[in-house]
Amino acid sequence: MWIINPANPLQLSIFAAMHLIQLPDFLQLTIFICFCAIIAIQLFYYLFFFNRLAQYRAPEKTESQEYPVSVIICARDEAENIARNLPGILVQQYRTTHEVIVVNDNSTDETKFLLDEFRKSFKNINPVALTQEAKMIPGKKFPLSMGIKSSKYEVVLLTDADCVPASENWIQKMQDAYHDDVQIVLGYGAYHKKPGLLNKLIRFETFHSALQYFSFALSGMPYMGVGRNLSYKKELFYNNKGFSAINHIPGGDDDLFINKVATKDNTAIAIDPEAHTLSEPKLSFGEWQKQKYRHYTTSKYYKPKHKFLLGLYSFSQILVYPLFVAALLFYNWWLALAVLLLRMIVQGAVWRNTMKKLNEADLWPYFILLDIWMLFYYLLFTPALFKKPAKNWN
Repeated sequence: MWIINPANPLQLSIFAAMHLIQLPDFLQLTIFICFCAIIAIQLFYYLFFFNRLAQYRAPEKTESQEYPVSVIICARDEAENIARNLPGILVQQYRTTHEVIVVNDNSTDETKFLLDEFRKSFKNINPVALTQEAKMIPGKKFPLSMGIKSSKYEVVLLTDADCVPASENWIQKMQDAYHDDVQIVLGYGAYHKKPGLLNKLIRFETFHSALQYFSFALSGMPYMGVGRNLSYKKELFYNNKGFSAINHIPGGDDDLFINKVATKDNTAIAIDPEAHTLSEPKLSFGEWQKQKYRHYTTSKYYKPKHKFLLGLYSFSQILVYPLFVAALLFYNWWLALAVLLLRMIVQGAVWRNTMKKLNEADLWPYFILLDIWMLFYYLLFTPALFKKPAKNWN
C-alpha cells in the first residue's frame, strides 16, 4: 500500500494518476502474473545458459599439441588498417609453423604495395590478389574461400583487417582450444576502450552478444561466431561444400556458416584475454547503426530452434521494464520491486563474472543503466530483421 506524503507533489501526482485509471482486480493480477512470468523466463536464461559462461574454466589438457596455422585476412581498400594492424599478427610468438594470408580483394588503394613491403621483412606472409569480382556471390565469402583454398595448413584462423590481436600469444591461445573432436573455436572480437557513452554502448552490445553465443555453445547449442576472431578446420569447410549453401546471402560468412556446421561436440570457445582481438569502434551512432543493421539481416536465416530461443530472450528483455512499471502502479509496488530485485541480483552476479572473463569489467558499474538501455536497443534494431541484406561486405 502506498503511504502518501501530502507535502510531496510528486507522490500526489502519482497517486492522482493511479486513481484516474482504475483497473479491475483480475486485470491488475494479470499484469503482475505476466511480469512474474517474464522474470521467470529471464532467470531461466541467466541460470541455465549465461551462468555457464560465468562459471567457465578452460578444460585442462593432459597433453599439449601445437597445430600449424593459416591466419586469413580479407581486405578491400584497407591500406590504413593493414599498416596499423598487420604487424601485430606478423610478430606473434608462435613456435610452430604458421602463415599469414592476406586476400587483396580488388583494392584500388595502396594495399598491394604495402603487402609487398611487408614481404621483404616477413617471409610467412602470403598475399593473394583477386582482380575480378565473383558474379552472383555477393559479400566476403568468395575472397574468404580463395584464402582458405590458398592456405597450406588444416587449421585456419580468421580475422579482419581492422583487427589487431590483444597479445602476441593470440595464435597460441586460439589453437590451444583444439582437442579431441573439436573443429571450431569461437573467439572474442572486442573493441578498443575509449572515453564516451557511444564506446560503452558498442562494447556492451559486443559483450552481450558474446554472452549469448558463448553460453549457447557451452550449452551444446552453438549458433554463431564472429569473423573478427574465429577458427575452424579446412576439412569441416570442404566437407560442407564451403559457403555454397549461403552464397546468395551477402553476409553470413561467420554466423550463418557456423550456424550450419557447429554441433555440441565439434565446437569450443577461447575466452582468455590474450586470445581476444581488438577493433576500432565506430565514431558516430549512425555508423554503428548501419553496421548492426548489416549484421542483424542475417539472423533471419538461423535454424528455427536458435531463432526461437534468441527471440524469446529478446522479447522477455523488452517487456521487463514496461511490465515492472505497470505492476508497480497497478498491483503492489513492493512485490513488483522484490521480483525485479531478484532478477537484478542474479543478472548482476552473472554479468560481473562474465565481464571479468571478457576484460570488460569497467562496464559493470553501469549494468543497471545498460540493462534499461537494452529495451531501447531492441526497439531500435528489430526492424533490421525485416530488411534486405546489403550487397557489399566492406
